[in-house]
Amino acid sequence: MRGVTTHKRRRALARLATLLTLLAGSSGWVLADDSLEELEQAALAAAVDRVAPSVVRIDTVGGRERVGETAVGPGPTTGLIVSEDGFIVSSAFGFAQQPASILVTLPDGARARARLIAADRSRQLVLLKVDGAKRLPVSAPAPLADVRVGAWAIAVGRTYEAARPNVSIGIVSALGRIWGKAVQTDAKISPVNYGGPLVDVAGRVIGILVPMSPSESGEAAGVDWYDSGIGFAVPLEHVLSVLPRLRAGETLEPGVLGVNLVEGSMFSQPAELAAVRPNSPAYKAGLQAGDRIVEIDGTSIERQTQFKRQLLPRYAGDKVRLTIARGEERFDREIELIAKLEPYAHPFLGVLPRRDPAAGDAVAAGVRVRYVFAESAAAKAGIKAGDVLVGLAGKDVTDLASVRLLLQQVEIGQQVEVAVRRGEETLELKVEPVAVSDAVPDDLPPAREPRPAFVGERPATGKFALELPEHANKASVFVPGNYDPAVAYGLLVWLPASAEDAAAEAQFERWQAQAEALDLIVLVPRPGQPAGWAQSDLEFIGHAMERLVADYRIDRARIAVGGAGTGGSVAFVVASAQRPLVRGVIALEAPPAGRMPENEPIHPLAIYSANSKGATNARAIEAGAERLRAARFPVTRRELAKPEGLSDDEHAHLERWLDSLDRF
Repeated sequence: MRGVTTHKRRRALARLATLLTLLAGSSGWVLADDSLEELEQAALAAAVDRVAPSVVRIDTVGGRERVGETAVGPGPTTGLIVSEDGFIVSSAFGFAQQPASILVTLPDGARARARLIAADRSRQLVLLKVDGAKRLPVSAPAPLADVRVGAWAIAVGRTYEAARPNVSIGIVSALGRIWGKAVQTDAKISPVNYGGPLVDVAGRVIGILVPMSPSESGEAAGVDWYDSGIGFAVPLEHVLSVLPRLRAGETLEPGVLGVNLVEGSMFSQPAELAAVRPNSPAYKAGLQAGDRIVEIDGTSIERQTQFKRQLLPRYAGDKVRLTIARGEERFDREIELIAKLEPYAHPFLGVLPRRDPAAGDAVAAGVRVRYVFAESAAAKAGIKAGDVLVGLAGKDVTDLASVRLLLQQVEIGQQVEVAVRRGEETLELKVEPVAVSDAVPDDLPPAREPRPAFVGERPATGKFALELPEHANKASVFVPGNYDPAVAYGLLVWLPASAEDAAAEAQFERWQAQAEALDLIVLVPRPGQPAGWAQSDLEFIGHAMERLVADYRIDRARIAVGGAGTGGSVAFVVASAQRPLVRGVIALEAPPAGRMPENEPIHPLAIYSANSKGATNARAIEAGAERLRAARFPVTRRELAKPEGLSDDEHAHLERWLDSLDRF
């Protein structure tokens, strides 16, 4: 049988031998050692034979060749018959290309056309229908209550040959994975058996095999784990419970509440809300940042993992009863989940704050204004540079963090009260925030007052190499020679197009010349291989950024990643992978790459996209910028004079954009 590895066979034989020895001891049987493997093979073959008639090969024709970065294209996949009248369940991965035609090879060898009836986008399943089919064989489900970790698990597909199934054997390695949606197996799972059944030793169907990921969604999420010993199956018991809805043509979407949790370890942190999306179900139910979810439908919630396990398996349209703790108060809310939130845009007053370090990025009882954007809500309300913001939406402002938290709870266009101190006078003003601006100031005043030279112990300054023992990659770092631990510094991660990119080295030197004036630390990581950037390099970049954040005082509102050409495209991928850290992306002569997560209240992100007029990929760059704008990201577009590099004026424009990332 395909996929049976030596160590798994030995493990399996040991378990089977123990069982048979117990049976022999109680019944007086005598078993020869050399018969155990034959019994194992016979039992497994019988299980496959029992389920095989309901496992069908599906051929798709036409459609797209790629979904994001994943190749899909037409080809054979697997399905499981779930009703005698021709309904078949399969993995959505096999249909991500939106095929023009679907052909199913039935148990009697005949080929029939099938229609796609509905999809379960939470568990990445599709339901097909073969019209005119009657009395098709249906396999028995394995009750989920009977499934045990360590039990046999047989992954069955029908892609190599229509006449017989392909098989991979392992065990059930975990239950309730992917936030309660899936059974995990160490049998080899890949496109070879996606859509097929995971079967127990009795030939009953445990679940439908699909690629899945705990942190991503979509038809191809988790597909890069194929044949890794980590595979997932959606319990057939659950599939049958929603089958009537799918048969009726209802597409099932993941349920969305509309909240962000406070960042930290989800295994120890309570389910405290960091932000509530405007117009979301949570917002309409009156939930606020700072609330804690302590129960869901009567189940106690102490940690974020428990919150996710209770919420993420649910569908749009499902109702949940939440118990919320707000200070000493507790109250219940019944909330109906929805399928999709409107794209989020960050409310923008039009203010750039001062960065004087005397009171930790703020002055006592407020935030001092460095610059007011022209034609902004703040400018229209009469706010001026030098004013101190002391109140917003009826609440006191103590520092920048309090301003950003309060703004997350404001809707664009909503009139908000703002209190500013100007000299000895406190002014009560009204502003109407708009979506965050993509404008770049023509000129900026200093961000802070000059400080005396720092005297004392501090981390390394100047240009130096950064190496991490767990990675083969190398990186260069520049820290201004006047580094002062009391000052918060921006961090720019500049990505070369390749390991030998001379232009990136010249750009690195150019940033060094401005680093002192901009209070900027520059990191240039390099690919681990001469061929260029690979998925494995993303982990190094993240670890290098985290090292600098740990060793130096970094302003988290001013962390950007950028590059030119390939380096600029990879910057989008890094921003997605390091979303909690990155606040800006710079892409020169580069279209977006990868899948950018949606805009969120707690993770603002601005884009600087520039290309020369005659660039061969100019159309792709502009199309990418439009997609990002549609997702409500602020995108600053700039046309460059020539593709070889930035002129002094163009570089100064980029510097001002980077220097104004902490706008609000």
